[in-house]
Parts: sequence; structure tokens; C-alpha cells
Amino acid sequence: MNEFLELVKRLRDADEAITLLGTQIEIDETIRSALDFAISAHEGQTRKSGEAYVIHPILVAAITASISGDTTMVVSALLHDVVEDTPHTIEEIEERFGPDVRHIVEGLTKIVEIREDKLAPAGSNERLISSALTFRKMLIASIEDVRVLIIKLCDRLHNMLTLDALPAEKQLRISEETLVVYAPIAHRLGISRIKNLLEDLSFRYIYPKDYARIDEYIQRNHQSLHIRLNSFIGKVKNTLCMYGFPRNDFEVIGRVKHYYSIYLKMHRKGIGIDEVLDLLAVRVIVKEPIQCYEALGALHLQFTPLISRFKDYIALPKDNGYRTIHTTLFDDESIVEAQIRTERMHHLAEYGIAAHWKYKEGEEGEEDGVKLEWLKSLPYQDDSIEEFYELAKNDLFSEDITVFSPRGDYFTLPKDSVALDFAYAVHTEIGDQATGAFINKEKASLLTILKNGDIVRIVTQEEPILHCSWIDTVKTSRAKEGIRAKCRARTREVNELAGINILATIFDKSPETIRRILEEADATTSVQRVPEQLDVLREKIHRISREAKIREVRFWEVLKKGYKRPWTKEIDHFSFYTNKPIDRVEFDYCCHPKVGDDIVAFYKENRAIIHHKLCRKAYGLIQAGEPMLFVQWRGSKLARYRLIIALQNQKGVLAQLLTRLSQMGLNVTSIELGIYSGDNAEYCRIEVESDRANKKEIAQGISRKFKLVEIVALDDAYNHK
Repeated sequence: MNEFLELVKRLRDADEAITLLGTQIEIDETIRSALDFAISAHEGQTRKSGEAYVIHPILVAAITASISGDTTMVVSALLHDVVEDTPHTIEEIEERFGPDVRHIVEGLTKIVEIREDKLAPAGSNERLISSALTFRKMLIASIEDVRVLIIKLCDRLHNMLTLDALPAEKQLRISEETLVVYAPIAHRLGISRIKNLLEDLSFRYIYPKDYARIDEYIQRNHQSLHIRLNSFIGKVKNTLCMYGFPRNDFEVIGRVKHYYSIYLKMHRKGIGIDEVLDLLAVRVIVKEPIQCYEALGALHLQFTPLISRFKDYIALPKDNGYRTIHTTLFDDESIVEAQIRTERMHHLAEYGIAAHWKYKEGEEGEEDGVKLEWLKSLPYQDDSIEEFYELAKNDLFSEDITVFSPRGDYFTLPKDSVALDFAYAVHTEIGDQATGAFINKEKASLLTILKNGDIVRIVTQEEPILHCSWIDTVKTSRAKEGIRAKCRARTREVNELAGINILATIFDKSPETIRRILEEADATTSVQRVPEQLDVLREKIHRISREAKIREVRFWEVLKKGYKRPWTKEIDHFSFYTNKPIDRVEFDYCCHPKVGDDIVAFYKENRAIIHHKLCRKAYGLIQAGEPMLFVQWRGSKLARYRLIIALQNQKGVLAQLLTRLSQMGLNVTSIELGIYSGDNAEYCRIEVESDRANKKEIAQGISRKFKLVEIVALDDAYNHK
């Protein structure tokens, strides 16, 4: 495919592009008609490089043909920009080429990418929202027809191959979106060829120095690497023959790993490229699945395997249908990764979901059921674009592990998933009701990180349990959304009940009476805002007073005699709005609210008793209609955090860190260096003050530049210092 893509990159002539398309698929009458239509529609249009615009859709069609071989997809690729960039309509597309092509082109048109003249600054919120919107539109447009995604990936690949025509700033921003949106989707669709290309092309523009460093090393050591690779391939072939494989029954392919995967390995381990042992990889391709295991046995008998890196994706395929045995073998002083698969598995690994069309394998829809389950389970309708992007990104980027239920059912989860992720993977109700876990028959916390091959049993109870503080610990979008949905629903319920209870306490009436008055006054719509917004509370007090005066004369007469207008009272960290005397503030110690947390206050014998809003005991008291007070945190007290940060042992790095903290508006109150020293890193403990209540926001700001090991909020509501 490399030679083909080099041609794609160099071509500047429409006739030559059509010739190249003809090498990938027979240009029948339908494709010829689409070619003529595209050429006519784009006549006079040019790209930034100055070439005729129509060359782009023709070459996108050629790439699409190379991985799918499907006429309908090729025609749709030829027409993918017609509706958006020319006067022709989608109805005209349907009339000329049928409803199937219309469906795909319409899906492609809905995905509005970032345009070269509308690029937001890298790293900005607007930039994130743009990527997230593109991301969501791609997935939504592909729910009914994954062909939309395949063509869009081919479109982006051609754009990346010709990115040199754009200024450096635009190259960077388009590459960033490619790396965080398109490459992960190609990965989950199993199209490794496109995924690897998109990663390497993006890597070159985003981190040019790192790319150049790896490229220089690979080129400088090209001869020695390929001598080692050819030598190992020869050893593998001889081994297989020695164990009974006929020479014509297998193929061994060698390669140097692609640059971005090398970079990630260097980055994760904190090593230089000369320290990366497994730069080389081989693929053993055999005829039948049973031969994969026979080949594995032969290699393990001849070479020492690194068992910790052995993975059997044939017995336990990935969600996207990927099937291959991975093993890592010691060869002299280096190690080499070996992948063992059949020809059919190889086609699937290279072309992913597109293999369904390219090789016409399987029953209609067979691939969809395996590969797109992750796509259909993502939270598309989430209100927050950024929130959706964070949820989906967790599922797309991460490496996978496989864990088992006691019955032997297996589940693929992101690396570093916890037992609660497994619970939600089994079923949402299991996640909601989980209280604990047994991992490999040993009792464990729901926050225990799972390892590949673990057997997990979840312990549940009948009533759902809130795990709101764990949302940043779980890894899967399903767990995050499950936790978030339950906590949102509980918060709405608590706010509505607490609003009634607060008003009932002010008027010395039962919650039922207050609710009835509000219903008669048609004033129940915003009662859930009473515990959080003082102006809403005041408005409700006014409405109840007016309604009571009109409808319940005797109640109003009593109310006039004993009723006092509420006022604001500040005690310790808290501000109350009430007409009741408060002598002191207490905590029930069943929950641990910290400064900035959502809280509620109960009133008992002139005492205000504070709980976290989602405390289980508080929930029972609220349901029982116990007297409550309006409470808020007082003023804008600074939140305090303790940070542990790993610093490379480099000159000036501490000054850079302090500068970064200052730019974020964090005030450093103490710093302790050298709490732990490694060969290349030194850990420091820093305490800071901030007016930001969002711990996650602070963590993300620091992590962009430095390795944040831990962040802990120090402001506990029980401390009155």
C-alpha cells in the first residue's frame, strides 16, 4: 500500500488520478457516470495547492476502493463534496445514483469538519468543542451506516497526505484533530492501515522534533535493523519448517514498528529510542486457525517468550472483531513481537469493517454486530459536547484488557479499568447496585484496578447505590454515564424535596401543606431551585404568603401573629437564610463535605446540622420531611490542595513548574523537594491555594506540562481554622 499512497500523494493531474482509480476497481458505467458528474460539478474549483479540486474526490475514491472494493462506496466518495461545495442538491444525487448513494453522501455532508479558514487556536476551549462536535457528528452519522465513517477516514487520509500545501499553523491544528478524532475511530473500526498512517502523519506535524529524532535513528540504523529483521524471519521460517509446516503453507512478514507507536512507548516508559528493545515485529500468516496455535507452540519451544505480554485475541477477539495471537520473543539481546493469524484474520486486521465489502465475507450484517456494539452504546445525546467527547475518548483511545465473569463470559475493558467498570459492562443495573467485588475469588473494593485475565464477581444489593465521587476513577463511558445519570436524578429529587422542606420550616407548616399551596398557586415549577438560589426562595415565600392570604384565612391569621421575615445569618463557613434562631453548626459525621461541595442543612433544637447533599442518611431525613434550612458556603474562601508532581532532573524545571502554577492563578503556600528520588525523576510535594473549586480543571491544567502524581483537596468542612 505504501507505493500506492506515494502515487496518491504525488498526483496532480485528473486523468492520472482516474487511471490510478482504475487500478483499484473496475470503472464500470456507474463509476464512470459519477466521475463525469463530479468533474462537471467541481469545474473551475481549485485546492490550496493550485490543482483542480476534482482530483481530491477522485483520489479519495481510489483510497476507498483500495480498502473496500465496493462500487457504492466509491461512487459516494466521488460525490462526497458535491452537495456542500457546489450548487447541486442531495435530491439530484438520489435521482442520478439512487437512495443508497444519497444516504451515504448525506451522512458525509452532515459531518462539518474544521475548515482551514475557521481554525480555532490550538488548546483553546473553542478548539476542543470543534473537535468534539466533529467527533459526535461522525458517530451519529454512522449509526445506521458505517460506510460513512470509512469514506470519511479515507477523505481525511488524503487531506493529511497533501497537508504540505497549507501554512504550518493550519497543519498543526488539522493534525491535532486527526490524532484525537480520526485515528482512534480507525482503530476501533479495526482499519489498522489507515490508523497507523493517520497517527504517523499527524505525529510528524504535531511533534516534528520527536518525529525527526526517531526518523534519523531509523534511517541511520536502517541496514542493521533490516539485517536483524531478516535474520529473525529466517529463524522463524526454519523453526516452522522444523516443526512440520510445509514452506507453502505459511508466510512471514517483517516490519519496523511505525513511528508514533515507538514514540508512545518512549513516552510511557521515559526512555530514549536506543532503549526501546522491541522496534521489530513479524507476522506469521497461516491457513487455518488451529495452525496459529501450532505455530505458537513451535515459536515458544524455539525462543524464550515474554509471557507477561502474551495475548490470545483468537480465543478472545476484540470488540472490533480483531483476531490474532500476540507473543513477544527473546532473540539474542533484543526482543521481537510476533503476531500469528490466518489470511482471513490478516485481511480483517488490515481493513477492519471494510473487509466485509472488500472480501465479501460473512453474512449480511455479521460484522456490524461485532464491531459496532461500542458505537451504539456511546452517549450520543449527552447535553455537554465536551462531556460527551471525554466519555467517548476514554473508550476509543485506551489499550484493552480482557476480564471474565465466573461463568466464563469475557468482557473487553480499557486498561486500568476498575471492578465498577466491569459491573457496568455486565449491565447498568449491576453497576447501579454494586456494593463490592470478588476478584479471582478474593474480596476486593469496587475501585480495584483489574488485570488482564481476572475473574470478577460483583456483589449487589436491591437498592441502587450512589458512587458520585468515583466518576473520575472509572474508565469506561458506560460507567461514567451510569454514575452521572444516577447522581443527576438523585440531585434533582433531593433539591425538589429539600425546597419544600425549607419552605415548610420557614412557615412552621408541614411539607404536605406547603406543597398543596404551591400547587394551588401553580408555583411548583422551580421549587427544585430553592435550595440553591436565594432569589427563588424569596419568590416562593412571597407566593406562599399571597396564596395563603387568599385561600386560607385562618392560616394567614396565625401566620401573621408568629411569622418573622427571614434574614441572612453567617456562622463559620456558612451563610443561612432563615427566620429561626441558630446557636451553632454541627456535622453528623456520616458524610464528609468539603469546601465547595453541594450541602444541605437540617434544623434541630436551634442547631444547623450539615450533610453532603448526596449523603444516604440525609436522603432519608429529606424524604421524611425533617425541618431544613437554606444554606450556602460563605464568601469566596480559597480552596487548598496538596500536589505531588514528578519532575525530571533537569536544570530550571522547578522554575518552569512555579511559573506554570502562577499562570494558573495558584498561590504556592509550601513546597517540599526530594520526597522520593529515582534515577531520572524527583518528586516534590506542593500545597497551593486557589479560588477554583474544580479539582479536575486544576489537574488538567498542570498535566498539560508536568506529570501530576496526586492532587488532594485539603479543605475539610470539619476544620474551622
